Amino acid sequence: MIDFDSVSRLYGDRPAVADVSLQVGTGEIAVIVGTSGSGKTTLLRMVNRLVEPSSGRILIDGRDNRTLPAHALRRGIGYAIQGHGLFPHRTVAENIATVPSLLGWDAKRISARVDELLSLFHLDPALFRDRMPHQLSGGQQQRIGVARALAAEPPVLLMDEPFGALDPIIREKAQEDLLAIQKAYGTTIILVTHDMDEALHLGTRIGVMDAGRLVQYDVPHAIVAAPATDFVRSLLGAGDRAFHLLSLSTVEEMIESGEAPGAAIPADMSMRAALSESLWSRRDALPVAKDGRVIGRVTRAALERRGAGPQ
Repeated sequence: MIDFDSVSRLYGDRPAVADVSLQVGTGEIAVIVGTSGSGKTTLLRMVNRLVEPSSGRILIDGRDNRTLPAHALRRGIGYAIQGHGLFPHRTVAENIATVPSLLGWDAKRISARVDELLSLFHLDPALFRDRMPHQLSGGQQQRIGVARALAAEPPVLLMDEPFGALDPIIREKAQEDLLAIQKAYGTTIILVTHDMDEALHLGTRIGVMDAGRLVQYDVPHAIVAAPATDFVRSLLGAGDRAFHLLSLSTVEEMIESGEAPGAAIPADMSMRAALSESLWSRRDALPVAKDGRVIGRVTRAALERRGAGPQ
């Protein structure tokens, strides 16, 4: 879907991005993670040509992104940034309708799309479409920003630290909304973050940038199990590695026969969440349910052994 072919960006003699090659498959969420100044945002902005590469090329569906005028390219790529970037003088509906209006969609189609997206983000259209941005909470503003980026049904969505300004509870909800919407539409997403936990939670693949270079690009399990450099290892946090491993798998993978006391946990709960529930409820084993029926149990001992894993 998106191919970065030996892409570099120089500012004077300094490489902000140095010879990066990677591929993002259709329907994947590629998360680019790194510290400030690592080149991750520059790499992202070269996709929609807010920044032009000094060398190399970027192909979208096999087509060099420089073959289209920049404004036409950007209308076909969603773009969401930290702090939402809503137009303060436009209503929620008008903000979401920005790109469809530029593309000449008719009013009925635009209205239907606005209502569809508001509903997907659990915002009642009757209550929210005519509100102004200042009448929204920070979390609601950010969700409208993402809805606007998705409004014209773009096959590609770029997200630059989209949840960085949100408090932890709202941020977690926004992440779940994104995963649900990506699943519904199959949008190919490139997301930039400095938060490795967020990268592991959202990413189909994770690219780690360090001083302008891509030092590792792989699936989350591989990143955690075999960090390529000391820098990648430091982003993961030595003491958190076991918890990262547990967060990437569900309890359905390790259900055993037998009974356990108390309320059941869902089979799609992460192993990390299940271990937390076991510790909090002081239960050595938890019943596991799927489709409303208890199908077995998972034990704390088994969860702790899985977390210990390969070190």
